[in-house]
Amino acid sequence: MHVDGGCHCGHIAYQAEIDPERVVVCHCTDCQILSGSAFRVVAFTQEDAFSVTRGMPATYVKIAESGRAREQGFCANCGTQLYATASGPGPKVYGLRVGTIHQRDLLKPARQVWNRSRQGWVDDLHDLPAVDGQP
Repeated sequence: MHVDGGCHCGHIAYQAEIDPERVVVCHCTDCQILSGSAFRVVAFTQEDAFSVTRGMPATYVKIAESGRAREQGFCANCGTQLYATASGPGPKVYGLRVGTIHQRDLLKPARQVWNRSRQGWVDDLHDLPAVDGQP
């Protein structure tokens, strides 16, 4: 599936080919901290199927629990997290942040990972009162 997206301020844009059947919800503590939320939704793309079409993402390299260096791509202007990938040489798979994809409403997650770090209240969200805008 062809997707496009970018950061909140419009400084960075990208396009990619993804498999919509491989969208995941990640509950790891790194995703919780980096996203400022309880989880992050990710769609994967290969290096040759991903291109930045406007701007240049800034990067931050963190060390994952596995010990591998993971490059986090983001907009230095507005702070929007765009992707994560392996750091250094070699073939790369990019984990695109679904919230930055314009077609995000078509991307239903197929599985969840890092459930051991999942927040216990996530399943209870459907029980909360909801409104369609800011009250």
